[in-house]
Amino acid sequence: MTTPAAPASPHTMNTYGRLPMAVSHGRGVRVWDTAGKSYLDALAGIAVNTLGHAHPKLVSALQDQVAKMIHSCNYYHIPDQENLARLLVERSGMQNVFFCNSGLEANEAAIKLARKFGHDNGVALPHIVVCEKSFHGRSIATLSATGNQKIQQGFGPMVEGFIRVPLNDIEALKNATADRSDVVAVFLETIQGEGGVNPTRIEYLQAIERLCDERGWLLMIDEVQCGMGRTGKWFAHQWAGIVPDVMPLAKGLASGVPIGAVVAGHKAAQIFQPGNHGTTFGGNPLAMRAGVETIRIIEEENLLDHAAKVGAHLRTALEREIGSLAGVHEIRGQGLMIGIELARPCGVLMQRALDAGLLISVTADKVIRLVPPLIITTQEADELVTILAPLVRALLAEDGAKA
Repeated sequence: MTTPAAPASPHTMNTYGRLPMAVSHGRGVRVWDTAGKSYLDALAGIAVNTLGHAHPKLVSALQDQVAKMIHSCNYYHIPDQENLARLLVERSGMQNVFFCNSGLEANEAAIKLARKFGHDNGVALPHIVVCEKSFHGRSIATLSATGNQKIQQGFGPMVEGFIRVPLNDIEALKNATADRSDVVAVFLETIQGEGGVNPTRIEYLQAIERLCDERGWLLMIDEVQCGMGRTGKWFAHQWAGIVPDVMPLAKGLASGVPIGAVVAGHKAAQIFQPGNHGTTFGGNPLAMRAGVETIRIIEEENLLDHAAKVGAHLRTALEREIGSLAGVHEIRGQGLMIGIELARPCGVLMQRALDAGLLISVTADKVIRLVPPLIITTQEADELVTILAPLVRALLAEDGAKA
């Protein structure tokens, strides 16, 4: 069994249902708790630790940066802001970037961009189309955009200005926006993460791009969780061959250093002007260096192709070992973002996996989410399946025994 961690401090707000383990350190795709037990990390800090733990190239770069400069406000030019922005623009085919500190902040900025875009074009009450089961953050605006009533409860009234439609249904989107002159943008995730690892179909993304072009809307694609190489391309929407107008990023962009970014295409690149938006910590030298080095290392180590290859291997192994079980509804996702939907709630698997030496998460109540570091090997992927498959079988057998 896992050695219980010390109780939470009474001075820390009770906002997380934590498991009884305290992380001490990590290396590669493994972490150790304060009692010395080792775990295979298939969660990567929720798709954050792109390069795993203590990657030597990243560590040395960050040590160098800390010794030079951690923070400088945006009154002044920060060279690595320009460097990271250029790298993102070149890899996205877009135009410019605003840097912030998190996915929530990036999505909040995207909502502000859409609203100002509307006002600039004479729309008094701009509306944004969003999707059911989406997750864009926990600020009041991003929570209002999020399609999860459970986490919205207790925080009403929600911000107005959102039209909600089902994912992957272009006719529903057209019907919901028919004869409306107040729509300014469509905002969706390429792969819904918190909503259950639900991929947006390629043909749906392509249809939305055409619709946005026809109607003069912004196409805003949230790549906070699925971007930065996780699916085998820099950004998951690139599998559809499209280019959005606004793209929020965060999580894996700096391999664990807090960061957020909003990448804008030509329709959105000049919407914000001095005084419209800003941040104290966003674009700080440490985060920028981490982002620059993350991209450099991904390319040096060919981690895009690696993520696609190992992700396909992992998914095939999961299908082989548990895919035919009656209680496994679907195994889905792309690259190293995989969801295993079961026919029953499976939150207990987080603790059982922890006890077995594996870090995972459960999202949308019934979906096991696997988002390991991009450096995971096929051997480590096999180890993951070796640990997880018996746990899934045992959980589903419990249902059979009760029946």
